[in-house]
Amino acid sequence: MDESQALERVAERLMPERRVRALAEVDGFGTPPTLLVFERGLTVPRQETAEGVQRQHFAFELLEGAEPLAALHQVSGELPGLIAQGRIIYDPSANLGKMQRVLRSPSPETLAERRFTLLTEAETRLNTAERPLTVGSGVAAQLLALMDARTIAAECLYPALLTYLPAWPSADIRLPHLWRAQAGMRYPLAVYHLDALYGFGGETEARRALLATRGLNLVDAEKHARAAVQAGYYDGAVQYLRHAAARRTRADVERWTYLGSARQDKLATLLGAGVSPLGPVAISLCRTLIEDVRVGR
Repeated sequence: MDESQALERVAERLMPERRVRALAEVDGFGTPPTLLVFERGLTVPRQETAEGVQRQHFAFELLEGAEPLAALHQVSGELPGLIAQGRIIYDPSANLGKMQRVLRSPSPETLAERRFTLLTEAETRLNTAERPLTVGSGVAAQLLALMDARTIAAECLYPALLTYLPAWPSADIRLPHLWRAQAGMRYPLAVYHLDALYGFGGETEARRALLATRGLNLVDAEKHARAAVQAGYYDGAVQYLRHAAARRTRADVERWTYLGSARQDKLATLLGAGVSPLGPVAISLCRTLIEDVRVGR
């Protein structure tokens, strides 16, 4: 059974559940399909993966409020883009379809509101990431700052940059290539920061990162990144692996001094510690990116 069939089967199983009020599929090159699930009464968004299908659960009430778009932004900076690109599978109330139409033809006011919300969120999150850094911070704090700066860039800053075009970010393993194609000509300074932030290095760096995944319980991420490398999307594979490592090995990084040297070396390679800015330099680069996005450079 392929991933698309697996998603359809999961969707069919969810539809009869009374709390499930809308479903949509979001697909991307080289990544597992994502099933958006809107449930009535859900208090906290959650994410899970089963049968090769990634499911993101959100409250259905987000689509019913007086200002649903503002509510979507508040819950997740990525959610509006996911809805805009999604293929609606189940929507008896038509609320999801209505929101999708608004997002696919956004007004200038809607785009400006989204950009402001994302930039504000980026500044707040960056301040939080910077707080633990002190003079002489250890390796763990330096790496965590880099990981946080990348997450802020991917989830807030490049989506904010795309509002000028306008376009929505894609849940796709080719993200760096898409960002360059979509925004690189008009906003070269902002897009240029990608290379430093992620430590891209073509095929050589992609294969180094793939090799470093061994023994780190990143089997699914390695599989999808390897497919991207085979297709020639080297930078996309590197970015995908760096984010996967940030999500799944953060606890290891936090207890860095207790790790064996072999595991430290693998994590350092996978996170790009030798080719990307660390600690305060990563934070400073992210602040520069915020200003470049704010003014559209």
